[in-house]
Amino acid sequence: MQESHVELKRSLGLWSALAIVIGTVIGSGIFFKQASVLQMTGSTNLAMLAWLLGGLITLADGLTLSEIGSQIPHTGGLYQYMTHIYGEFWGFMSGWMQVIVYAPAIVGSIAGYLGLLVTNFFGLGAVWKAPIAIGTIILIAMLNMLENRYGAAFAIVTTICKLLPIAAIVIFGLFFGRETGFGETVTSIHQSVGNFGVAVLGTIFAYDGWILVTNLGGEIKRPEKLLPLAIILGITIVIVLYLGVTFGIFRSLSAAKINELGQNATAYFALNAFGAFGGRLVNIGIMISIIGALNGKMMSFPRIYYAMAAKRHLPFAKQISSLNRHTQTPVVATTILLALTSLMILTVDTDRLSELCIFAMYSFYIAAFVGVFILRRRNGGKPAGFSTPGYPVVPIIAIIGTSFVVISELFFDFVGAATSLVIIGLGIPLYYWLKRHYKNDDSIDVM
Repeated sequence: MQESHVELKRSLGLWSALAIVIGTVIGSGIFFKQASVLQMTGSTNLAMLAWLLGGLITLADGLTLSEIGSQIPHTGGLYQYMTHIYGEFWGFMSGWMQVIVYAPAIVGSIAGYLGLLVTNFFGLGAVWKAPIAIGTIILIAMLNMLENRYGAAFAIVTTICKLLPIAAIVIFGLFFGRETGFGETVTSIHQSVGNFGVAVLGTIFAYDGWILVTNLGGEIKRPEKLLPLAIILGITIVIVLYLGVTFGIFRSLSAAKINELGQNATAYFALNAFGAFGGRLVNIGIMISIIGALNGKMMSFPRIYYAMAAKRHLPFAKQISSLNRHTQTPVVATTILLALTSLMILTVDTDRLSELCIFAMYSFYIAAFVGVFILRRRNGGKPAGFSTPGYPVVPIIAIIGTSFVVISELFFDFVGAATSLVIIGLGIPLYYWLKRHYKNDDSIDVM
């Protein structure tokens, strides 16, 4: 039985929140992007610099949003921040984009890639890709319908497991790497070397996902302290791990070989470094890494549905904002995400659909970062909670770095950017319909 007055339980500690940050960010990107970043920069040294700069921009993002999160530690993350800073309308717009397209498309894209890896690993036919993808998210969704401590525990376990192949790559490269790729270029074999800015853009996308922990703000203990700590520590750890993996591969393979192998560079490295059995173990570790990322997203995204429904910003609001009496989790919201994701996997290109959301989502990120200045002005020029180190320089870096993503999307995928605006626009009539429909219905205050 569902009851809407049941409240989310603040039961997640630092380790759970930290595991969600790390586990949600680290999926498959770090294992397969070395070649593309190398090709775009033209040299291994510049590739390392691109990974570092992408990480530092992300850290500036995290430091900036931590100040907002400490003041608005509610379930729903960005949706709540936009609502508190800019009002109901813009809060709805940011949430609408996430629940209708972004969340199911992101989950579907990752699950689809996992399905591809599993079919290749076991030598199954391509027909099994969709069933494996859907079956995996069903199991993860069911896990997250239990008390949140189970999803959090799974996040911790999968995060530890995904650190094993990363540690293996770093240690091998550090102590046993024979090919020093540093200082090498790929211009001799790749005459049209890409540009550094595009490479940094690619690394920023690889660092994305950390913000999803803010969706669980209402379930984290002492969120005004632990949420900023989890975000900052999590992003810092991911930066170190990403640089470590890149270092390990560059120490073990030549630039020419990495360029030649492309996305297969990590698999080739694992096979040569650890043999057939060790290579398969590394591949299993990568699949576990992706499962962990899926768990973090299936745990956090339903909280946006729940928070929006609680404010009467979705149809069937009372049902979607209900929590299971025994587990105190948003079972209906999780089921809706599961259904939308499964439908997308079966009918559309989820990779392309998730790409269409980048322009809109990063535009909302910029608005949130600007919100730090607005909140400080409302508070008499002082932070009401966590204070962003290096203010105002760090928030400005976050705004500039995220603006770079938005401008790049306009140049490289104008159709996608325009499409995302159309999707947002479709939510406008729904917003005003919901305002009329729930005119006399009080919203629920979610924490």
